Amino acid sequence: MTPAPDLTINGSATINGVPLFAPLSLTLAAGQWTCLLGGSGVGKTTILRLIAGLETGAVFDGEITASDGKSVQDRVAYMAQDDLLLPWATAAQNVCLGARLRGQKPDLARRDRLIKRMRLEDHMGKKPAELSGGQRQRVALARTLMEDRPIVLLDEPFSALDARTRADMQDLAAEALQDRTVLLVTHDPAEAARLGQSIVVMTQLGVTSCQPPHAPAPRKVDDLETLETQGALLRLLREEAA
Repeated sequence: MTPAPDLTINGSATINGVPLFAPLSLTLAAGQWTCLLGGSGVGKTTILRLIAGLETGAVFDGEITASDGKSVQDRVAYMAQDDLLLPWATAAQNVCLGARLRGQKPDLARRDRLIKRMRLEDHMGKKPAELSGGQRQRVALARTLMEDRPIVLLDEPFSALDARTRADMQDLAAEALQDRTVLLVTHDPAEAARLGQSIVVMTQLGVTSCQPPHAPAPRKVDDLETLETQGALLRLLREEAA
């Protein structure tokens, strides 16, 4: 994998001439997790999709640049809230989906290492209907890692999981995505406080940076400073919604 760059988003967006978000400047630090919070409809997912070069339905007036001057979109891996696994394919086949869609021969040794890392060795031949929610998300994470991209975009990928499985997946993702430039969109102040090395709250008027806890991520769920940060983020979100 090539070194992860800083990523900067400058600009504004409209939908049918109606502002979606005001002019903003957001920088994602190289090799770190940036957590982006905000209420529904402020444009968080649009930011992700703009970076990935996907259709948004919005008109973006601005630019998205990498610190090394290279193209952004072909260095992005994207993990959505839904696992988006092919129901007729096995876990192992789903992990290799990207290569197969590009008509490339997948690196099976790498696939097997990732499946082992995700603790899915006993489930390689199973189809999604035979897997639990947490197992499906681990397959989706392995598929994201299989792309081996320096920029990783996560759109609330753990929100549908129960609390214990969500914490396990957060830990696993934090370990597996070290040294990547990661943007995690979340509604959950607790998740941002646990994982964020940079934490940003987005409204239709722009973005506000918030001080993350000093402990290295992923932080303990009962860490005092992490709980204080969670409370501060919740208060800020409630104030913005008022």
